[in-house]
Amino acid sequence: MAAAGILLLGIGNTLLTDEGAGIHALTLFQSQYPVIPNLTCLDGGTLSFTLATWIEDCDQFIVFDAAEFHQPTGTVRTLVGKDMDQFLGASKRSAHEVGLLDLMDIARLTESLPEKRALIGIQAAEFGWGMQPCAAVQKALPVAVNEARILIESWNDIDLDQLKSDSQYKAIK
Repeated sequence: MAAAGILLLGIGNTLLTDEGAGIHALTLFQSQYPVIPNLTCLDGGTLSFTLATWIEDCDQFIVFDAAEFHQPTGTVRTLVGKDMDQFLGASKRSAHEVGLLDLMDIARLTESLPEKRALIGIQAAEFGWGMQPCAAVQKALPVAVNEARILIESWNDIDLDQLKSDSQYKAIK
């Protein structure tokens, strides 16, 4: 389980092209920023109620997911705090949002919903069988990763690129 800190959750099914965008973004984030103190990266798959405890136990919560914004494929939007809540509650816009909304409601009922929370959504288009997202969604993955970097840096007053450089320097020494 995540200790109090940052939970970065990727949601999706990597067998269904763009549906796996959240997992692909999480994997890319982990490859670019392998060492961040107090960060737990979690592949949430297609969600389950077992994730509720992870959300309740973190101070900061960021979700990567495919989403329906009615925008061009590959559009990335970051919804923070109440904007995230409103988006999830407005209407069904992804295969996972009912589950994510339920998980957040559990945390809300137990008075443990992280105040610092965000959804980084990627506009999807294709949901057929396939292990890779379409080209537009693939191009959006680094944008989504950068959005997570910006949030983590601003919420924690740290520079992830500097932290990565310091970690690499220590590993070489």
